[in-house]
Amino acid sequence: MQQLPLAVRPADQAVFESFYPGDNLSLVHALRETALIDRRNLMWLWGGEGAGKSHLLQACVSLAGQSGRRAAYLPLGDSLPPGVLEGMELVDLLCLDDIDRVAGNADWERGLFATYEGLAQRGARLVMSAGKPPLHLPLRLPDLASRLAAAATWRIRALGDEARAAALEQRARWRGLELPPETSAYLLNRVERSLPGLFRLLDELDLAALAAQKRLTIPFVREVLERLGLESGQVGSVASSGRGGSGVSSGRTDADTPPTAPTAVARRTSSRT
Repeated sequence: MQQLPLAVRPADQAVFESFYPGDNLSLVHALRETALIDRRNLMWLWGGEGAGKSHLLQACVSLAGQSGRRAAYLPLGDSLPPGVLEGMELVDLLCLDDIDRVAGNADWERGLFATYEGLAQRGARLVMSAGKPPLHLPLRLPDLASRLAAAATWRIRALGDEARAAALEQRARWRGLELPPETSAYLLNRVERSLPGLFRLLDELDLAALAAQKRLTIPFVREVLERLGLESGQVGSVASSGRGGSGVSSGRTDADTPPTAPTAVARRTSSRT
């Protein structure tokens, strides 16, 4: 993947293949196209915490990088100075996460405007995310506000319970795990249902099942939950290992928390009993 040195490396699990689209198929298709085209495009993704904004932006960067394009992902507001934007106008695709976290900051807005203009002059692609549409952000720089308002705006649709179960099972398959439908239904009925939290719990279950050489049956999962002390609404206590959960693709939780270092996710064929 061709990335700028200052860009944050996408989490290994943040790829389109591990994202359960639900009612967001058109959005996923548009992002895939944006990652691979060589013409100017401007997109804005918005949705609630845990909707999968960060996952999709990182997946877009990963796909563009795999095709030989220079791509960069930057989560804004996470102790990064506005100067991190310098040189980003030279990429083919730039994905900026959490723009709403720097809206109203004069230095950031000037940096964003300069970056936007540089990308536009080169015909590059810019994909942004926030918790709101661009017109609802408290931007102080009128020129920046007008530019961002012109973006193709997509709302990430939340998943219902059945789709959450399907997303959990898909993430398990992507990791080389078998998560029976009855086990995923058990989890959804026993623990807090945010997808970021469920994905973190899946990480814990994977490690426990690997150590015990067990399959993810309901009795085994119940045993692990009891050992972890996880009851309904307590999934958030499981340690988070970085952004890149899925929208499904997260305060700031796994699916919507940027990685500060590469995150390795093992994908393997299991011989568990």
